[in-house]
Amino acid sequence: MSTTSETKQAVQHPEEPSSNAVRAGIASHEPQSLRTYTPSLAVLAKSAGSYHYTPEGRKLADFASGVLVTNLGHHPTSWWKRVLAYLGLDQLDSAEPFCQAVTLSAYNALTELEAQATERLLASLRRQPGGARMEQVLWAASGSEGIQKALWASMARREGSDMIIATRHGFHGKKGLAGAVTGSETDKERDPRVRFISFPIDECRSIERRQEPLDLEPYRQELNQLADEFGDRLCCLITEPYLGGGGSYHPQVEYMQLLEQFCREHDLVFILDEVQANFGRTGSMYAFTTYGVEPDIVVLGKGLGNGVPVDAAVGRAEIFDSLKYGATSDTWSGHPLGCAAVLATFDEFEENDVMGHAAELSQVIKKGLQRLAELSTVSAVRGEGTVWGIEFASMGNLSAEDVANEVVRRCYLGDEQGRAIHLLGPLAGKVIRIAPPLVMPLDEAAAYFDVMYNITAEISG
Repeated sequence: MSTTSETKQAVQHPEEPSSNAVRAGIASHEPQSLRTYTPSLAVLAKSAGSYHYTPEGRKLADFASGVLVTNLGHHPTSWWKRVLAYLGLDQLDSAEPFCQAVTLSAYNALTELEAQATERLLASLRRQPGGARMEQVLWAASGSEGIQKALWASMARREGSDMIIATRHGFHGKKGLAGAVTGSETDKERDPRVRFISFPIDECRSIERRQEPLDLEPYRQELNQLADEFGDRLCCLITEPYLGGGGSYHPQVEYMQLLEQFCREHDLVFILDEVQANFGRTGSMYAFTTYGVEPDIVVLGKGLGNGVPVDAAVGRAEIFDSLKYGATSDTWSGHPLGCAAVLATFDEFEENDVMGHAAELSQVIKKGLQRLAELSTVSAVRGEGTVWGIEFASMGNLSAEDVANEVVRRCYLGDEQGRAIHLLGPLAGKVIRIAPPLVMPLDEAAAYFDVMYNITAEISG
């Protein structure tokens, strides 16, 4: 089960002529760096609800929601109708070569949609416990750009304050400062303005460990040492509600509250990267409510537009006002299609009991994964709400990564009844993330967890 570059470029599956042709063409004309390794490498022809379909008609239960994006499922009809209505495209006349509708490019201009989406987002955040500091929206074109803008604003807030604290093993992006605060100081040459502190990985490795009290003193000492060393040069602290790309580690609430307390004591900007966690993933509309903290800036994305790329850093006006005209301007920030998607997503959440259903789905996921945890190839399960991780163990001559990849591959091929599951490649080498759409029917979710259990049990021997 080698994962060499030659193997990665040659993913093929039996009885999939159309999909295999697409895979071969992509491998020939695109660099492998464009995507992370996934042994199934599904070719997706269509999607609907909680399912993908390959060109050959294979039906795949989507246990990834794209990548924590389609919280409302794929192509909900009412959502698309709302998006088109917001854009003015609900009454298209095919006889006309052009139609009058909201512009799709509004660089250095304004649209009513942007104003509506901004007001709607701020109102939603302020209604939540912990949302009192949400005063302005800084739109962005991607999650990493939202992080970059949040960091720029924090560094500009106070002259001479240029040092950033980040929690280890997080993922905030691959560009510029967003990349510099990702991972840890040992990953690569780092921006000298970034310092890392420990994240309680061992203490939240499983559901049981997370329920134990956390000794905060070692983390408090790390923070105090940085305060003693850098003093007023410190400007902000950035963390994630849970380590997504780092292996799905969900910390104790008191850890997150300690980070906020430190920021308050030293007048630092507390940045919470919720790109993977917003819009219901952790059990609350926003993860800062789940963890009982009040960020100065929260960065949102993925589920914010339910599949349409749109992101935002939201926070205190005093911080964002530190930047001058043009400092965070880019082509796609606040673009009308993204704003229409945000408005339509809010409509769906507010007019349907999405969060109520998600709470019930969370229990189905937890039950299914706890059963999986009884297998010898599974070393731990952990998570909350509708985002969980399965950590695999080595088996014989197979590494934990090999086992995880084999689970992904076999789930894609499915069981004898043709029931198959779409999973992404392992996180941190050996962790498979489970994050179906929040609207997945409960009985269907339970049935597919049975499929996953059976496949994993067969691999376990």
